[in-house]
Amino acid sequence: MKDIVFEHVSKAYGKTKILQDLNFRIEPGERLILLGASGCGKSTTLRLVAGLEQITSGSLYMGGQCVNSCPSGKRNVSMVFQNYALFPHMTVAENIVYGLYVKKLPDNEIRTRLAAALHMLHLDGLENRKPRDLSGGQRQRVALARAVVKRSDVLLLDEPLSNLDAQLRVHARKELVRVHEEYGQTFVYVTHDQVEAMTVGNRIAIMHDGAVEMLDTPYNVYHRPVNVFTARFIGSPSMNIFPLVLAEQAACIGDQLICLPEEWRDYLAAVGEKAFYLGIRPEDLRIVAGEADNTLAVRVKYVEVYGKMNGVYFDLAGHEGVVLTPLENIQPGMTLYLSLAAGELHIFDQATENNIGYPEVYADVVDQYQSV
Repeated sequence: MKDIVFEHVSKAYGKTKILQDLNFRIEPGERLILLGASGCGKSTTLRLVAGLEQITSGSLYMGGQCVNSCPSGKRNVSMVFQNYALFPHMTVAENIVYGLYVKKLPDNEIRTRLAAALHMLHLDGLENRKPRDLSGGQRQRVALARAVVKRSDVLLLDEPLSNLDAQLRVHARKELVRVHEEYGQTFVYVTHDQVEAMTVGNRIAIMHDGAVEMLDTPYNVYHRPVNVFTARFIGSPSMNIFPLVLAEQAACIGDQLICLPEEWRDYLAAVGEKAFYLGIRPEDLRIVAGEADNTLAVRVKYVEVYGKMNGVYFDLAGHEGVVLTPLENIQPGMTLYLSLAAGELHIFDQATENNIGYPEVYADVVDQYQSV
């Protein structure tokens, strides 16, 4: 399997910059997810790997070879498109093996690969149907089977599940992971759905305005976001972010004091800044019975029902936040008291919006700030 390396890769159409100075490596055989909102450049990044777009500047390497000028047909990649791109006049079987006939593989090899793909993706019995006679989920599996039979080094998927309903998406995600585990290709998957990203990927590249904001494991992008953007982008509802100002022995959010844990106070004092953002996820806030030490008083704005849990949106120092709770009968205008899970705090520098680190990595980050 091939690794894929971006070295200062940029893409522009005239004066419009689409991708800006991409620098990262996709490991051989890993599942990398390109995650971001529409227009952030993730599909363009995938098309650069496929050879469907030309790089404006920088170098792209696959398997140690620069492929800037290598045509798509010689890169040994397979691609699954968002709209499936099936030939409407061909049967399921013909769609799946068309590329193998183009490559002039022996007939017995083509039949073997076709049978394996049909069985793996539960398409047995559908091989003589035309795409118009298939459901959306079946078309998606045909498109995937067409990519699988090539047994290429790299499998590229551009939002292949976006046209499926919720239940089919869950099933299809499992199929994708199973296919990858079967063949082990280097797997690059574009999506705007964070649930897909968290469940499918070995690593996630979060993209914004043509750049990679964070590239890490699903655990780390959720529990250790590198900046305010990634903190807000991952999670539903997204992370609460409030301005935090250090006081003598405590910290202030608006005109309310909170007492940070000792390790956080020591850490922030060593960093030497005074203005931060405090981040905490909605599930790490807890509604308590009444005012007490180290609680925040907030006013309820509105409530969303998610089934077992409710999302209670509130105002704190002019900033909207949300807490997840099973409690019912919470009404707009009510005053609630919230306590914070001390072990689940995230602190960001207000000037840069970058995460300043955590007390358990105290020494490394303090050294970094003191060396600037």
